[in-house]
Amino acid sequence: MDAALDRLSEQLAESARVQRRMRSLLDAILGISGELELPVVLRRIVTATMDLVGARYGALGVLDADGTGLTEFIPVGLDAQELEQLSGAQLPCGQGLLGLLISDPRPLRVDDIASDPHAAGFPPGHPPMRSLLGVAITVRGQVYGNLYLADRQDGKPFDSDDEAVVTALAGAAGVAIENARLYGQVRASAEQFQQLLLPTLPDLAPFTSWATYRPAADPALLGGDWYDVLTFPDGSRAMIVGDVVGHDVRAAATMAQIRNMLRALAYDSGAPPGELLGRLDRTLAAVAEPVMATVCLARIEPDAGAWSLVWSNAGHPPPLVVTPDGEAWFLDAEPDVPVGVDTGLPRHSHRRPLPPGATVLMYTDGLVEYPGRDLDEALRVVADTAAAHAALPLDRLGRAVAESRPGDGHDDMAVIVLRVPERD
Repeated sequence: MDAALDRLSEQLAESARVQRRMRSLLDAILGISGELELPVVLRRIVTATMDLVGARYGALGVLDADGTGLTEFIPVGLDAQELEQLSGAQLPCGQGLLGLLISDPRPLRVDDIASDPHAAGFPPGHPPMRSLLGVAITVRGQVYGNLYLADRQDGKPFDSDDEAVVTALAGAAGVAIENARLYGQVRASAEQFQQLLLPTLPDLAPFTSWATYRPAADPALLGGDWYDVLTFPDGSRAMIVGDVVGHDVRAAATMAQIRNMLRALAYDSGAPPGELLGRLDRTLAAVAEPVMATVCLARIEPDAGAWSLVWSNAGHPPPLVVTPDGEAWFLDAEPDVPVGVDTGLPRHSHRRPLPPGATVLMYTDGLVEYPGRDLDEALRVVADTAAAHAALPLDRLGRAVAESRPGDGHDDMAVIVLRVPERD
């Protein structure tokens, strides 16, 4: 009876251990499947596998196009001192035991690396490693790379159970890598499509301008943010920035429609910005499906030997003006309602003189909005960044503001900046 109870206890303990490992495997698969950025996926695969078998070191080697060497090697588990000692060493090139797994992609277990005849040794400064477990990762039937694990934390060599669970995870890793690669291709195509919908900035001399569009970090990819700039026959310039509600192909298409419509309404028209946005609102209501968008239209026009900014804001974040000496302020007149809300409500135009050499910066809310974060704080970051770069060339100022991005990156973003001449 005692012997039977002991065997039953051992079986239950083994069953519980297997159940825990399967649960850990499932958690690891879910963890790597939830990422879409390829660099993040690759590192997550290594860390998840290390946790799964209790390995001290892990790495993932990505094969080159010929499948004979490594083009990328992602090590995990090295501390700061170990990384410092390896700072001058070359990345592994796929020789020795690593090369053996490349030429023969079957799982590889080595209990004592130093005594294995295929071992090529370690570079100077490399931490000592005793045991190795290597498993190939395949994507669509082709070997994408190899997963390497070294030294279990309990000091024991890797066993057949470790090999089985890592092999299972490698299969899921191949699917996650393929998904990330497809996502990257779709994202690149979407970014190219979005850029084709946006204008190339014309020569605005004696003004200078710079603009950028950056897609959302979320898988939605396409968005409704846009920028535009126009030159009018009377010598004035117009800056436009807007954001159509939504994040999909429909929003991008609507954005292009509104941008072109506003161009047609504004060109060769002396109407103030508020009147132009009113015309846009009424035209959209008459010819298009219901749509809502925030828009800010600013016209920079000659004014008694200087320049003045006349703008109208349809529910959009306020433009920013920066002087050459670093003074910055927002044009925070009370905004009107967004386009598509109520065509009967009035729209207002506002005027403010611009100092010589001043820079006008307009942007969409993707630059500054962050759920749970104070919007005023984000606006201060933008103003402080622009002020700190006021004396630099316009492209450097614009990039600094775009890269400061106090928003969380989960919305697309458009930024356009224009600098008036230093002289009349």
